[in-house]
Amino acid sequence: MTAVASFTVDSAGRVPRPSTSSGRPEPVEGRSDSALTTELISDYSTFLAMEAEWNEAVDRAGVTDPFLRHEWLRTWWDCFAGDRQLHVIVVRQDERIVAIAPLMRETVQMYGLSIRKIDFIHNDHTPRIDFIVTGRPAEAYDAIWKALRETRDRWDLLQLSRIPRGSGTCDAMQRLAEGERCATGRWQGDVSPYLTLTGTWEDYHSGLTAKFRSNLRNRLSRLAKLGTPALEILEDAPAIAAARDEALRLEASGWKQESGTSICSDPAVERFYTLLAERATQEGWLRLMFLTCGGRRIATSYGSRFGNGLFLFKTGYDPEFATCSPFKLLTWFAIQAAYVEGLSEVDFLGDAEPWKLEWTDTSRPHDWLFVFSGSVRARLLHSVKFQMVPELKKWRA
Repeated sequence: MTAVASFTVDSAGRVPRPSTSSGRPEPVEGRSDSALTTELISDYSTFLAMEAEWNEAVDRAGVTDPFLRHEWLRTWWDCFAGDRQLHVIVVRQDERIVAIAPLMRETVQMYGLSIRKIDFIHNDHTPRIDFIVTGRPAEAYDAIWKALRETRDRWDLLQLSRIPRGSGTCDAMQRLAEGERCATGRWQGDVSPYLTLTGTWEDYHSGLTAKFRSNLRNRLSRLAKLGTPALEILEDAPAIAAARDEALRLEASGWKQESGTSICSDPAVERFYTLLAERATQEGWLRLMFLTCGGRRIATSYGSRFGNGLFLFKTGYDPEFATCSPFKLLTWFAIQAAYVEGLSEVDFLGDAEPWKLEWTDTSRPHDWLFVFSGSVRARLLHSVKFQMVPELKKWRA
């Protein structure tokens, strides 16, 4: 049976009232101020059936990365859902989607407390995430908050993780929550380096430090003695399928395998990246890159060419060629190719690691917003997380 709860929120922001059993209002053509309806979707089959209109909403929202597309979130759910439950909030104007909150519910242990948590559909393998808002943002956020408020007896903590700063979501949701006397708190998460591609490749390359350019020349010269270096880019399904095992081998080489952080170290993670490769390739945005030496693949980047950007998800190289800095050379070739393609950005994702900051001095911060319901557990968790723990850290320092 399809699990869909429905609420109606009018443009004046009045308290929700029950909607029709289908959750859809009668269409009113030509009205920009018609009421917004809000559906709460917890059924997987209903979630699957939304793929076309979900991605159409992502496009209308102007999302510039692939992490909110239906195939990404569906693949995540297929591989990592476990005991979690879908808690997807869809806001519509007439029949058309205005906003989507891709959320899930779960019970977790935090500071010794059993906490009922609502969070984005994500984990460490989703670099950033947010609400999808196509229009009427103030009303859309209000509708999402009211749908969450209606189910507040089901959660203690609303944790919105890895939101790119400047999206508007953190400020709007914090204001709405505090307006109803819910305690809140914020953390800064990953600060992800990215490179804006302006001017020409020659301009960018000459702007790198002399020491760094000298290092690149030396590594390239060293590798050229072993074979001709080249960049191989794969985007069609048969080629990516044929190269997948080679990419996983390179990604798992060296320290990643030893530390247990490679894709192949966890069956669920390996399944995620395998399924994602199949589904994203069908949609035309997966890109697999290799640095080759005399035709031999020695470094890889599993990533995406989405919109006008290049995203680097997972990387690895053959430690046999470590003295040639193979991934540094792959990055050098990849940025040069991005200029040739006319792309506007290379996003390194993740944390601001030193190797990324060799290529750029710009980074994108991400914020975490915590909203605590009025339950006893929620109040206690807020006290521990944002009062006791910070004081303890100060004392230890």
